Amino acid sequence: MPHWLQLMVDSLVPLLWAGLIFTVPLTLLSFTFGLALGFLTALVRLFGARPLVAIARFYVWIIRGTPLLVQLFVIFYGLPSVGILLDAFPAALIGFTLNVGAYTSEILRAVIGSIPKGQWEASYSIGMTWSQALRRTVLPQAARVAVPPLSNTFISLVKDTSLAAAVTVPELFQAAQRIVATTYEPLIIYIEAALIYLALSSVLSALQVRLERYLSRSGGYLEPAT
Repeated sequence: MPHWLQLMVDSLVPLLWAGLIFTVPLTLLSFTFGLALGFLTALVRLFGARPLVAIARFYVWIIRGTPLLVQLFVIFYGLPSVGILLDAFPAALIGFTLNVGAYTSEILRAVIGSIPKGQWEASYSIGMTWSQALRRTVLPQAARVAVPPLSNTFISLVKDTSLAAAVTVPELFQAAQRIVATTYEPLIIYIEAALIYLALSSVLSALQVRLERYLSRSGGYLEPAT
């Protein structure tokens, strides 16, 4: 077996293990919490009182206007200077959650705002409350529009988790760095890490297509009564 192939085989299990234990959980948790935060932020931007709208806009402005790596450094290396100490994984989770929340809030705000007012009026005309109209009429329609951009955000997050290596989270990319430090074969190991990220992204892209097809076949719009 060629040296480079033997090296990739020997490195595969440590890289996959780091991805399974750290990269995948960090991605799933960050996206779940970030999506919830983004949804609340979008609702505040659309329907909240002015002070809350100002706070939400400031949050989105700060997160979207600064690099993710800088945000992680502020949380992990900066906060200890004011007495807030966080372990690496929670610090990365907070950083990714805040980042995802800001970007998904803009996606959700746009898709919820794009639903015609007639859909709200039709819901009210059959006795729904605001929350019922949002849950039963608006969100199902918005979901079909939001799936592609939200899926792209999720796929990007899988790759962005490699930045967690900078705050000492032992995820896939840091595992690759550790192997490089002992084998002195950066090209082979980093290519292998890249292929693993590519495989994850490809699987998620395929799932995205299936989800979009499912949503396109499910239900229709609630039309206003005439």
